[in-house]
Amino acid sequence: MLGEQSIVGQEGGVSFDHIVRVIASGGFRNALLNTVQIAVGATIGCLVLGLVLALILSFVAFPGSRIVERLIETFVALPTFLVALAFTFIYGSAGILNESLIGLFGLDSPPVDFLYSQWGVILAEVTVYTPFVLRPLLAAFSLIDMSQIEVAGSLGARPLRVVRQVILPAAVPALLAGGSLCLLLTVNEFGVVLFIGAKGVITLPLLVYDKAIQEFDYTTACVIALVNVALSMGLYTLYRSLVVRFGGRRAGLV
Repeated sequence: MLGEQSIVGQEGGVSFDHIVRVIASGGFRNALLNTVQIAVGATIGCLVLGLVLALILSFVAFPGSRIVERLIETFVALPTFLVALAFTFIYGSAGILNESLIGLFGLDSPPVDFLYSQWGVILAEVTVYTPFVLRPLLAAFSLIDMSQIEVAGSLGARPLRVVRQVILPAAVPALLAGGSLCLLLTVNEFGVVLFIGAKGVITLPLLVYDKAIQEFDYTTACVIALVNVALSMGLYTLYRSLVVRFGGRRAGLV
């Protein structure tokens, strides 16, 4: 239906002129660039944070590690807009952090203003989607033979070298699978971008919403949605191929 609506001309015939005009427009290109930048930035953040957390939870013994693991995983069950609202309450212009700093130091303006930018959206998405990297990493680390780590340590290998040469090679399948899944999810993220309301940050899903709901331009909305679906299918194919290539168990997905 999206494809049919996208290629129907004004006189009812088949025409690709509107698709060309939409793709060539500055608004579409800006939305596509924002979508890619945010998705890539958030995915990198998820990979780094997920890896650090997985290393700590798997190889650093401390009381309450299981509780921390379960608390992190609860973010998977939360609607993404709730995380965006929580960020607004904490880091917003009138949020807890800015109000506290203004009252403490007598400032005239909020000192923390990163929220209403791409960085705010990326940070919120990292908070939401890091568990999708953390869970496969924890599963992959559970399959590592601890005797390898003990032998490396007994031979004088420092912790960083053990991580680099023993642990990271086992984490590569999980990192690739989890990273591709995060990339797929962040490309299609709508709630975080909408509720944070970052100035000038328009992504493809938000542009579809604007065209269809606010401007009633359904043909343009269908064209943009079609591109978004094609991008999503490509990323999903990448995700499935990585899972098949490395195997679900090796990637920590089963």
